[in-house]
Amino acid sequence: MSYLDNDRLKQIGFLLLILFLGILLFMEMFTFFPGFLGAVTMYVICRKWMFHLTEQRKWKQSLAAALLMVLSFIIILLPVGMLVNMLTAKIAYAANHSTELINSLKQTNARLEQSLGFGLVTTERLQKLQENITAVLPGFLGATFNTLTTIAMMYFMLFFMLVNGRKMEENLYEYIPLKDKNVERLGKEFNTLVIANAVGIPLIAVVQGIISLIGYLVFGIPQPFFWFVVTCFTAMLPVIGAAAVYVPLGVYLLAVGNTWQGIAILVYGFGVVGTSDNIARMLLAKRIADVHPLITIFGVIVGVSLFGFIGLIFGPLLISMFILLLEIYGNEFVVKRRDMAAQKNDAKNTDHPR
Repeated sequence: MSYLDNDRLKQIGFLLLILFLGILLFMEMFTFFPGFLGAVTMYVICRKWMFHLTEQRKWKQSLAAALLMVLSFIIILLPVGMLVNMLTAKIAYAANHSTELINSLKQTNARLEQSLGFGLVTTERLQKLQENITAVLPGFLGATFNTLTTIAMMYFMLFFMLVNGRKMEENLYEYIPLKDKNVERLGKEFNTLVIANAVGIPLIAVVQGIISLIGYLVFGIPQPFFWFVVTCFTAMLPVIGAAAVYVPLGVYLLAVGNTWQGIAILVYGFGVVGTSDNIARMLLAKRIADVHPLITIFGVIVGVSLFGFIGLIFGPLLISMFILLLEIYGNEFVVKRRDMAAQKNDAKNTDHPR
């Protein structure tokens, strides 16, 4: 008869206490979770350079960490912040002039009905859109404040991660309850997933945005740099991508009578911008993981719901990490259980030969 000894009961009770406190702390500190994810992502990106500066160049850890944080802000966050600021300014203008915007949409919709025989939206939907636009500005201001808080927390945690990088990794390697080969696989594949989601997806989106900007300038599209910003953001969306910009833009130009511009932007969008996405993915295939489209779709849905706009990056990363953990669990425990069962069967066959 099997039973649990006192030591095993103490272990289970202690683990339950740790689990309870961990869940309690996570629920209370969930606001800072995007900052933690951002710090982990930036650590993976800066890790190699940090070790190079401190171990080969013999820099002080605090100085190397400060330099990498400043460079990451200038190279990554500052351009993204400028793009977001431009987009926010346009949305704020649209919110403050929602009546003029809706009237313009009504006129465009009427032209479409005359030229194509059908309109894109009904009057009721346009009225609902006006109400949504009026209500969106406070949300964007709140999102801006939350983003600044997240960035501050991210850099606060990133500094200590960089300074204590080696020690942190050694502790994780020691305390993660997995085989050494699975711990090494976890670290290697996690690094690949971070690069794919945090670097690969935005980089491909920027490439599509630049290709689109060239077309906007060549064909004389009004406010080309604004549409460049919008294209960069929509290019990160799964399935639809940059087509969410150049298709409505082409239809609008056709509706207002700019026929050659409308046809040109549609042909350029499907022929050049769409092709640039495939070429960019092909060129980066050796450096980044090939994230399945379903992971990207559900990741974006979950990520945006949890974290807002930055969920475009963190959502697919979390789902990819979840799938990786399932694979490692199977390799760690299921395979081990099968091996033990096979050994028992071999022992039985040896003890009772036919």
